[in-house]
Amino acid sequence: MSDTLPAAASDVRLADPDQERKVRRAVRVGWPTLRLLSSTWRVRVLGVEPVARLRAANQPVILACWHGQLLPLMWHHRDEGVNALISEHRDGEIVARIAQRLGFVTIRGSTSRGGGRALLAVSRLLKEGHDVAITPDGPRGPALVYAPGALIAAQRSGAPIVPVAMAVSRAWRLRSWDSFAIPKPFARITIAYGEPTWVEATDARGAAAEVARFSALQAAATRRAEQGR
Repeated sequence: MSDTLPAAASDVRLADPDQERKVRRAVRVGWPTLRLLSSTWRVRVLGVEPVARLRAANQPVILACWHGQLLPLMWHHRDEGVNALISEHRDGEIVARIAQRLGFVTIRGSTSRGGGRALLAVSRLLKEGHDVAITPDGPRGPALVYAPGALIAAQRSGAPIVPVAMAVSRAWRLRSWDSFAIPKPFARITIAYGEPTWVEATDARGAAAEVARFSALQAAATRRAEQGR
């Protein structure tokens, strides 16, 4: 297994020149559109206090959110220096380049595709004291199905997982596997955090067996966001 970290978004260029041009075009349009839309959003935040206390104590955390809710959550956590695990396919490249403009440090790969290398990078960053954001149903779904990669990273690093969810009053939904949400102008967005929770297992197999527990915590955060909308 390679001992090097996956490339950051600024280091990645798609091999296909046509695909690279499409990505650049999408970022040129998407970035100013996001800035304009987000300036009108009205955001309410619930349950962030335990996360704030951990950060004040220099305890790194794994922020876990569903892939389809990613955009407003990225905006909310902009310029915090969070490391984000983002897949290496073309759509992931668009997200990665916009994430960098939002102040994220990007880790390229996924916990399912090239998973060993990505998990090594995530675990190392957490041990070094950096927060990491992971979409446990990414990069290709199934939507809202919790894959074990985040749990294995948490077990290896000793970092807690914080479920994060959002609910939005008005949004466009892409025709994608995750129904990716783009909040409309003047949308009301509620962001809810669950309690920081540690993996109890002592090995990777045991961590993967805790999927049901953490899936329930993610669902509870989603319900809290929807009820607070």
